[in-house]
Amino acid sequence: MNRVGMSYVLWVAGLVGVSGLHRFYNGKIFTGVLWFFTGGLLGVGQFVDLFLIPNMADEREAEIRAKLGVSGNGVPLTQTNGAIALTAVAKTREDLMVCLLKAAADKGGKLSVTQGVLATGASFAEVEATFKEMLQAGYVSVDNDPETGVVVFEFHELS
Repeated sequence: MNRVGMSYVLWVAGLVGVSGLHRFYNGKIFTGVLWFFTGGLLGVGQFVDLFLIPNMADEREAEIRAKLGVSGNGVPLTQTNGAIALTAVAKTREDLMVCLLKAAADKGGKLSVTQGVLATGASFAEVEATFKEMLQAGYVSVDNDPETGVVVFEFHELS
């Protein structure tokens, strides 16, 4: 059961006199205690929470993910690759380009799309689109690895 569903199950406990459990579950300790001792603010707060639970659960899920250091889809927010720390999911296209550049520097100036995905945590489509953009701008050239035939993007200034 997901966090929202469990929150609603705990909210129902308020209908039988144990208000505030859904607030404790979602990290709202102070208001959980308040709801517990006041019957959900005499039922009014309990009723209002019926509409606030989805947002409350999403906020708590985001807090937990931030503490664990993972994104919304479970990808680590930071990875270390040797001495360089790379951002797992770049916030902007420019951030993604910088992450790809750093990864290419570690690999002798050449990088495949798969290696770019591993280094940045971005999707294959995002990495490929970024490489194509860099190709059009003249920052990279495209070649095939002579041994594997994999498409490789070569950063001119790093090779």
